Amino acid sequence: MRRMTSAIVTGTAIAALLTACGSGGDSTSDTSSMRPPMKVAALGPFVGECGGVTDDEVRDIGGLGQISAEYKNSVGCNWQATGLDGASVTFASYRGSPLGREKAWVTAQGRNPETIDVGGHAGFQDATPDGSICDLAVQLGDDFFEWSTSSGLFGTANATPCDKNRKLAELTVQRLK
Repeated sequence: MRRMTSAIVTGTAIAALLTACGSGGDSTSDTSSMRPPMKVAALGPFVGECGGVTDDEVRDIGGLGQISAEYKNSVGCNWQATGLDGASVTFASYRGSPLGREKAWVTAQGRNPETIDVGGHAGFQDATPDGSICDLAVQLGDDFFEWSTSSGLFGTANATPCDKNRKLAELTVQRLK
């Protein structure tokens, strides 16, 4: 019985090795060469923490009044106005991520992004039909950044919600490093 178990284990190991070695046919065709080479994204300019915009500038431009909470990490920032479900402003930076993917996502949500230019950089902006949320994204080489504003659950919608984001995006572009 011990010899039979040993033979089965050895046979299984040999079969696994032969299978791993190839198909036994002409090995000059390499399926990995059929795939295009991976693109290495070139880093765009550094946008600085929170897009290089201060808390006071966000509060004033975003119309937040008193800021009750803020969250900051290496890729984004969020400021919340006081009050239950108050207005908010969000900044996010995306390294090596195509702006077209973000625009396609917005379009898939049934929205119609408008092509814009901020300081010589292409981008898009889009507001929800009720004007309660606006997203504005700007391409920087293989990177992009995005400003987003929300009037909050009980806030009043702004007739021009993207104007705030436009001012914030202009400051970010002016302060690129």
